[in-house]
Formats: sequence, C-alpha cells, structure tokens
Amino acid sequence: MPCELLGARLLLVDDEPQTLRFMERYLRRSGFELVSATADPRDVRRMFREESPDLIVLDLHMPEMDGFAVMEALQSEIPDGVYLPILVLTGDHDPELRQRALAAGARDFATKPVRGQEVLLRIKNLLETRFLHVKLRSHNDNLEGVVHDRIQNVEHTRLEVLRRLALAAEHRDDAGSHHAERVGEISASIAEAMALPQAETCLIRQAAVLHDVGKIGIPDGILRKPGRLSEEEFQVVKTHTTIGANILSGGEFPLLEMAREIAHTHHERWDGAGYPQGLSGEAIPLAGRIVAVADAFDSMTATRPHRDAKPVAEAVRQIWDERGGAFDPQVVRAFMRVLAQGLAFTLQSSGEKTDEGPRSSELEPQKPKELALRHSSLPDQGSLVELVAG
Repeated sequence: MPCELLGARLLLVDDEPQTLRFMERYLRRSGFELVSATADPRDVRRMFREESPDLIVLDLHMPEMDGFAVMEALQSEIPDGVYLPILVLTGDHDPELRQRALAAGARDFATKPVRGQEVLLRIKNLLETRFLHVKLRSHNDNLEGVVHDRIQNVEHTRLEVLRRLALAAEHRDDAGSHHAERVGEISASIAEAMALPQAETCLIRQAAVLHDVGKIGIPDGILRKPGRLSEEEFQVVKTHTTIGANILSGGEFPLLEMAREIAHTHHERWDGAGYPQGLSGEAIPLAGRIVAVADAFDSMTATRPHRDAKPVAEAVRQIWDERGGAFDPQVVRAFMRVLAQGLAFTLQSSGEKTDEGPRSSELEPQKPKELALRHSSLPDQGSLVELVAG
C-alpha cells in the first residue's frame, strides 16, 4: 500500500460493535493509523467536521439513522467540487437499493459479512481516486492563482500606462502640479457622497485623471501663454475635449470608455451652454458632471499660467452659486457634503498663505482619508448646514 494512501483519514460507521472492531483492527494492521470509528450514526456529522476524513465506510442498515440519512446529512458538509468516497457495507443485493445508494453519494459497495481483504482493496481504489482529485484540485487552484496574478499584472500595467498618459498631458500644461490626481480623488469623494456603487466610484477615480489628456494636442504657445487667452485661442483650447475623446475611443474595457466619456463631457454645462456638444441636464453623463465640479474646484484654487489661484472659500461659493447653471445641483450638494464630512485628500499650501487662503495648493492622496482644509475661511456654517440638509 503506498505511503500516501496509508496517511489517509478513515471514518468507520457501523452499529455492530463486532464488525466495527474487526475492520478497525484489520485496517490498522494493514498500515492505516488515522482510523476513527463510531457505532452511533448520529455522531457522523460532528466527527466529519472535526476530522475531515478522506473516506467513509458506512453500514447501510442501522437503527435510529440509516446509511441513507447519514449520506443526506453529509451533503451540506461536503464542499462543492470535493470528491469524498463513501464505501457502503450491505448484505442486501437488491439492485434498486444499490442504485438508490449510488444516487445518495455512495461510490462503491462491500458485502456483509465483511471480508477484510475485499474492504482493503476497495478502500485502496477509492483513496487513489480521492487523492487524484485532491491533486487535480490543487493544480487547478495553482493555475487559477497564476492566471489571477497575470491578470493583476496586466491590469497594473494598463493603469500605469494610463497614468503616464495623464502625466504626459499634465506636463504640457502644468508640470508637477498633480492636478489630474487631485481631480481623480475629489471626483471619487463626490461619487461616494452620492452613494454610487464602489466599482463605479473606483472607475471614476481612475478615469478622471485622464480628463485633460486632449491637451497633448494643444500648442504650447496657447497652453502656456501667460495672461488671458484671446477668443481664437480659447476656441483652440476647447478642442482638447474632442482630442481627448478621440485618443481614448475604441477601448474594449470599461475604464477607457469612462475616461473617453469624461474627457469629452467634463466641460459641458447643466444649462446647455458648455462645450463641445452643448449637452444639458442629465444628457451629460454623470461621470462628466462629477468631474466638472472637481476640475473646476481644483483649477480655481491653483495658480495657472494665465491667472492666480482663488481663495478656497471664494471657489466653493462660486461652485455653489453655479448649481443649476454650470453644474448639476445634486453633484454640487454632494460636493458640499464632502467638504462638510471630510475630503478624501489633504490640501496643503505649496506657496505663501494669506488670511484669505493659499495662493497655490497641492493635494496629496491620503490613506486613511482625512480632511485637512487649511484655510482661514469657508462658506459660513449656516450655508454648509443648508447645503448638506438639502
């Protein structure tokens, strides 16, 4: 008998003590050391949980609880996909009874009165099948692990490529500002405040960083021009929405599709006066409406080539006043709840501060999420209470 098989855990169930003692002694003399036995079938479920046997030798005809009832009780204990051999002992040669036993979970039969060599050979055959199943299951689990790791690596690579693409666009516009990452974090915070599903919130966080990827196609002379842009120059800047959508179009996975949607629609306005399509209301995708607020807030509170940063309180007030105009009112209310409850990032001044607030700022993602809006003033508490309550 192979050593692997001799290490198997066996459970013997028979209400006849003499038969039970015979089988237990015979199997131990044959090299099996892990043999448990019970004459009370009501103990089987408990013993199965405690000992996790590799094979059960089960008498079919017992008082109180017969072999059929035992097999039925074990069905809920055996995990899906696990092969547990049950060797049924019976002196009954009725074909219908044997068919019923096979349907209930029996894998083989041994005839009573028990003959030790017959039982031993049948146990050997069943255990070989059992351990082949165990090895196959372990092999499949390992393969699944390998596949999972490779999928994760592909996903990480994909996200890294997209992040680098976002950094390339940001380098053209405002290198080192981390604007794209901050917009992603703010957008995710708003999505959470709107009770969007976690998977959608995660997609918005990842896709929002690509909202300005189309700026790769805008000339430096316009993108980095100090001072105000002319109307003609501003019309060129507007094309970054369609350029971004074209860059991101044709993707076959949800992240790219949402990124395309955001790039194309984050400058649309709730009242229909935005660009590039002049969409209004709920015709604008929700992700685009969310990123519109996040982008506006971060852009207003950071120094840009053509203007200084606004005090945060002023930026927040402007966003609130534009609800129903530039911005979806529900998104604005969610943004205000984010301010009241704690933003998912820390706002730290990277320049000089005044009593009115920072002149330039940098948001760094934090784990765990905390609120640290280090400004001297925000909208008055009455306003925040009104916004959150609304």
